[in-house]
Amino acid sequence: MTSTGPRIAHDVVDVVALGESMVTFLPSRPGRLADVPSFERAIGGAESNVACALAAAGHSARWISRVGDDGFGDHLVEAIGSYGVDVASVRRDPARPTGVYFRTAGDRATDAHEVAYYRAGSAASVMSAANVDPAAARAGRVLHLSGITAALSRDCLDLLWELTEPRAGRPLVSFDVNFREGLWADAHGPRVLLDLARRADLVFVGADEAEAAWGLRGAAGVAEALSEPGLVVVKQGGGGAVAFARDSGATHVRAPHVDIVAAVGAGDAFAAGFLSATLRGLPVRDRIRHGHLMAAAVLTTPGDLATPPARDHADRLAALDDTAWGTLRLGPGWTTRAQDPHRAEQEVRTP
Repeated sequence: MTSTGPRIAHDVVDVVALGESMVTFLPSRPGRLADVPSFERAIGGAESNVACALAAAGHSARWISRVGDDGFGDHLVEAIGSYGVDVASVRRDPARPTGVYFRTAGDRATDAHEVAYYRAGSAASVMSAANVDPAAARAGRVLHLSGITAALSRDCLDLLWELTEPRAGRPLVSFDVNFREGLWADAHGPRVLLDLARRADLVFVGADEAEAAWGLRGAAGVAEALSEPGLVVVKQGGGGAVAFARDSGATHVRAPHVDIVAAVGAGDAFAAGFLSATLRGLPVRDRIRHGHLMAAAVLTTPGDLATPPARDHADRLAALDDTAWGTLRLGPGWTTRAQDPHRAEQEVRTP
């Protein structure tokens, strides 16, 4: 496969997700990286996580990226493709490696959590308009991007500027801010992310990262700063999420009670659930609820990806009245147990 690849006609898919994925090494036991004796291999990447979750939920999804012409690149393409994601537009780079990273088993929110990234000079860091097929990127009902890609290199940032350029026939652009301070080489990152978010149609941002990046406190302040997108979703952790729609105002939905196994990958899963419901034309409240349910699937498993709930199961839960939704509690295995017409009612209980 060439480094640039031919420009060809592409079938339209539900979602195209563009960004770097890396091989992730998960520790065999808790402890410092210095003390962990062995690791298990997995995959990790904000955009590919969204593509995999959407494909597992029954949507057509395409992942676009670059990987090294190495074994880790083979693994990423095969693993992501195994979810049913179209990986035909992933390019191989014979001169640059596939990125990898190691992490501890602890919660990312604690001081004990460690992550060691080996992504500098990776194949994905040189993605550009010259080596990414723009037709493949635009051949989706939704184009999902994140601020992580913008931080990788000037070429990657220029690619995002091009893909978010307003133009006739542009797909709905979904942008997850994903502010990672350590990825930015200078202090301009927050401003760059704000400008990119303002060019999107749908924005996902955590309340904590909006404060860290832009000094904005409160969901309403975030929405005021991002008045251009049609829909802004501010994630508030255990407090739920609030969506600000340009034409219908604010909608807040609390998160269900979740027995957390590992607090990783929930943001990507929330975006996937919200996008799934968006593609189905569901109302904003139900889009948020589906985001919470997809996030709960990941929170109750040890990795970044999880089996999503069956669509009819998720629809039953999302349709609960406010009182029943408020008593919903989800624990490990809730998405994979045999479902029956009364399952939604059985899961509604006082926590």
